[in-house]
Amino acid sequence: MARLALLSVSNKEGLEPLARALVEQHGFQLLSSGGTAQCIADAGLPVTKVAEHTGAPEILGGRVKTLHPRVHGGILARPSEAADQADLEAQQIPPIELVVVNLYPFEATIAKSDVRWEEAIEKIDIGGPAMVRAAAKNHAHVSVLTSPTQYERLLEALAAGPIPLALRKQLALEAFQHTASYDRAISRWLEQQLQGDGGADQATALKLELPLRQSLRYGENPHQSAGWFSSNQGWGAARQLQGKELSYNNLLDLDAAQAAVERFPAADGPAAVVIKHTNPCGVATGSNSADALARAIAADPVSAFGGIVALNHPLDEAACASLEGLFLECIVAPEITSKARELLSAKKNLRLLELPSTASAQASNQQLRSVLGGVLMQERDQIGDAPEDWQVATERHPDSEEMQDLRFAWRVVRHVRSNAIVVAKAGQSLGVGAGQMNRVGSAEIALAAAGENVNGAVLASDGFFPFDDTVKLAASRGIRAVIQPGGSKRDADSIAACNAAGVAMVLTGRRHFLH
Repeated sequence: MARLALLSVSNKEGLEPLARALVEQHGFQLLSSGGTAQCIADAGLPVTKVAEHTGAPEILGGRVKTLHPRVHGGILARPSEAADQADLEAQQIPPIELVVVNLYPFEATIAKSDVRWEEAIEKIDIGGPAMVRAAAKNHAHVSVLTSPTQYERLLEALAAGPIPLALRKQLALEAFQHTASYDRAISRWLEQQLQGDGGADQATALKLELPLRQSLRYGENPHQSAGWFSSNQGWGAARQLQGKELSYNNLLDLDAAQAAVERFPAADGPAAVVIKHTNPCGVATGSNSADALARAIAADPVSAFGGIVALNHPLDEAACASLEGLFLECIVAPEITSKARELLSAKKNLRLLELPSTASAQASNQQLRSVLGGVLMQERDQIGDAPEDWQVATERHPDSEEMQDLRFAWRVVRHVRSNAIVVAKAGQSLGVGAGQMNRVGSAEIALAAAGENVNGAVLASDGFFPFDDTVKLAASRGIRAVIQPGGSKRDADSIAACNAAGVAMVLTGRRHFLH
């Protein structure tokens, strides 16, 4: 009995070489429908149309082509079952050994800005998923292909002999993943349309479909397995130019670095951020990338060792001078010049990445975090600063330089883990206190890191001061101005302490906790 392969694909990539190999090297007879049959015939290969095979014409404008017992019986029959074989013989149905199907381009259709409801509905495939699911269910006897990327794998297996059961099982898994993703895309689009029409108030389930981009060596620690799942947006749009594969911790730190440097729009001038364990340890602006990077590293050169660097302007040859003798894990910038790449190529383990300036804007605004047995979702903290709405709470107002430093420090402190304190001056962080159990503890760390440079600097706090101890400590070390959200029942105590020390205090009216 002839070996039968049924081919019906929307994506015609690789179709002709696959069909030719099946016919000329492995003795298959081909069944096909519509445009797929035409492509095979145009290639000079013999093909039987499904309508000829079933004896039933395509009807309803092509909505019904393959939904027929002679197709599904051939796919679902089990050679080991005598009853199945009797049914095939009685109905004169030949078994189908291989099914090659991918589905109507629903996602490509709905991606068009002017797509009509009726057009999208017609791109919902019915017969294709039915054949894919049938073949995947009967993987003990049938192989199913749903992507051109699988063709070579199948042909290599055919060349070696019978297709191994392990491969058929893997292809069945990928087939069910394919149809599941397809159904999710349809339900997600329908839900969005109904929300727009007032037909649904909110999503009732979190639907997420991200392909595995990279299997990571391990997670936070070597005994933890990990993987990176990503779309082609956000970090999926980054281009790694050199260095080892990114690790789990690299990606977390890179994300923190990019989020922090994006607080400084490229149009406002160069800025650089050095991250260590997701916290900024050095942030600075400068006259150019080299200046900004040198100042960011100088803010805390000890902590910069083994850190992650992000820039909002291109990394050029001049900026590389600051990196001499410094071990870094990763550098990310919107562009890395060819000369800079040449200079940094000596650092074999340094990971260099280019991330387009549009990547963040194109990424989802949903921020997800797992908890035991579930997932938390929130919007990313992307809201901009609004200095025009800030209020000066003290008798003394900050002068223009102090106000500029307060704006800088407020941009930085929102990217430090709570409780967060940042000391800064002249567009450079001087000390960062992160993640302490009380705010005065964070202030002690930040002020100690600033050292003698603290005199005349400013201090930012991501949350309000529940007591006046932090501002008294800051004033005693030489801090001249403080910025904080306000909102404590005891704000008056902190304001009074600032007035007594001649320190200016600005209230933003908005907090930026980062847990």
